[in-house]
Amino acid sequence: GDEVQIGEMAESLTIDVRAPTVEDGRPYDVILDGDDVTWRIRSVEVDASVSVVSQYPRVRSAMTVRQQAIGARGRVVMVGRDIGTVVLPQADLKIYLDASVEERARRRHEELKARKVQSSYDEILASMRARDQLDESREHAPLRAAGDAHIIDTTGLSIDEVLARSLDLVERWSPRNVDDG
Repeated sequence: GDEVQIGEMAESLTIDVRAPTVEDGRPYDVILDGDDVTWRIRSVEVDASVSVVSQYPRVRSAMTVRQQAIGARGRVVMVGRDIGTVVLPQADLKIYLDASVEERARRRHEELKARKVQSSYDEILASMRARDQLDESREHAPLRAAGDAHIIDTTGLSIDEVLARSLDLVERWSPRNVDDG
């Protein structure tokens, strides 16, 4: 709850996202001040706090700078609630993946179960509903799709179906950019 201290901490962190180095189902590594926090940032506790902390202007600013630096490397797929509107509004292709809150809670619950993390679907659902409410109503960078984003409702779709629809958008956007997968 200490906005000043959390803002200072956010400004002092070193964060990197890179190709996965561990074969445990992760799509990437998240490194925070040299420590692998890939799975810790996807915990129920983080989910419960992220929307409150992300409303702090200094935290938003610090994280935006770090995300922009990662995006500047190029050839990156970036996921987040304000990537297309705030972090990388100039991105060549924006795909906004959406799903019902129930579907997202079910997926998170399944992810946690697969990692043998004790969780409650009802608690995850309540947390996601609260987070959505906070994110949609916050003053800075509210949750919304960018005006030029392609929206895919993933409710009820498999990962393969979402990937196929996304790759179709990539191919239609610019086939010459899809030369090496």
